[in-house]
Amino acid sequence: MLRLQGKNIVIGVTGGIAVYKVCQVVRLFKKLGADVDVIMTKHATEFVSPLTFETLSNRPVVTDMFRRTGHWEVEHISLAKKADLFVVCPATANIVGKYANGIADDMLSTTLMATTAPVVICPSMNVNMYRSKSFNTNVDILKKRGVFVVQAESGFLACGDVGDGRMAEPESIVEQCVDILSPQYDLAGKRVLVTCGATAEKLDDVRFISNFSSGKMGSAIVDRALNRGADVTVVLGRHSADIDGRATTVNVETTQQMYDETVSRVADSDIIIMAGAPCDYRPESFSDSKIKSDELTVRFVKNPDIAERVGQIKGKAYLCIFSAETDNGLQNARQKLVKKHADLAVLNDVKHNDVFGSDTNVVTFVTESSAEQMPEMSKHDVADKILDRAVGK
Repeated sequence: MLRLQGKNIVIGVTGGIAVYKVCQVVRLFKKLGADVDVIMTKHATEFVSPLTFETLSNRPVVTDMFRRTGHWEVEHISLAKKADLFVVCPATANIVGKYANGIADDMLSTTLMATTAPVVICPSMNVNMYRSKSFNTNVDILKKRGVFVVQAESGFLACGDVGDGRMAEPESIVEQCVDILSPQYDLAGKRVLVTCGATAEKLDDVRFISNFSSGKMGSAIVDRALNRGADVTVVLGRHSADIDGRATTVNVETTQQMYDETVSRVADSDIIIMAGAPCDYRPESFSDSKIKSDELTVRFVKNPDIAERVGQIKGKAYLCIFSAETDNGLQNARQKLVKKHADLAVLNDVKHNDVFGSDTNVVTFVTESSAEQMPEMSKHDVADKILDRAVGK
C-alpha cells in the first residue's frame, strides 16, 4: 500500500529561487499516493509557472484570493479544512513573519491562518536573513505553537554567499512529512537525555578554547526523539543549530557544568546519547584580567570524562557515545565503547569526512562484536538509526 494513500497535502509555495525544488516535492508526495493541492504566491509564479504544478499535481493551482471558482465554497476555507498536512516550501522570511504574527493578506497566509492541520515550514533565504534575530524570533513563536520546521541546510546560496539558508532537499522534506503523517511513537513514555554542542574553557575574560561542534547532530537526535514520542532533555553547550522548543533545555558553558548537569539526570533516563563535544582539557589557571604578553604558555589539566562516568552509573539505560577520530578509528572507538560501558559508539572519521557543521554524515556503528559502516546520510537519518538501535535493545 502507498504510504500516503488517502492523505491530502496542501503545499504553499512562496517566492524564492528554491521554488524549482518544490516540483520534486510534489512529485514525491504523488508517488507516495497523496492528493496534493498547491497555493502559489504572486512572487512564486515569477520563478515557476502554475502550469508546471498543475501538471505535477493534476489539480488546479490557486494563486488569486478572489478567483471565482464556480461553486459556493470559500476556497481558502475549503483547502484549510481539506488538508491533512500543510507544507510551506520554500518558506521565505516574509511568510514566516506573517504566520507568526497573525497577518493574513493573501491566499496562502489566509489559508494558513484557517487550517487546523499540522503545519511544516521549510525555510529558504540568505544566510544573514536566516541568522537574523527577527527571523529566529518568529521561528521560535511558531515552534511553541507546534509548527514543524525542516531546518535549512548549509551550502552555496543563489546570492553567492556560502552558509545556512539553503532549503532542505526534497527527499528530506518528504521523509519528515511522512513521519508526521505516520508517526512512530515507539519512544512514548521513554526519557531521553542528549548532550549537544561544544563546551568552552576560559583563559581570561576575553579568550577561551573550544572546538568546531555546531550541535547539528545533537539537534537532529532531539528532533527525532521528540517526534517518536520521547520526553527529551538536552544539556546544551555552544551551538549554531536550532534546538526544538519542545525539549527541556539545560544550558551550560564549561565541561564541568556539562558533567554535573548530565550526571545528575542519568538516574531518570532510559536512553542517553552523548552527542556533545566537551573540551577534554581546561587551563590550569584563569586570569582575572585580559592577558597581554608577547609569549604565552598555558598549562592544561584534564577535564572529567562525562561519558565514562555516565557509563559507570547508567544501570539499564541505553548509552550511545560518539567517537571523532583521525587515526585508527575503529580501534579507538571500540576501546572507548568498552572503557565507558557504552552500548553503541558512533565513529566519525573527521580526517576524511566533512563532519563539523555539515548536514550529512558518514558514520560507522561500533559495538563490542560488530562494526557497520553506513552510507552517507542526513544527520536526521543517523539519529533515527541510533534510536532504532536503542528501541531494539
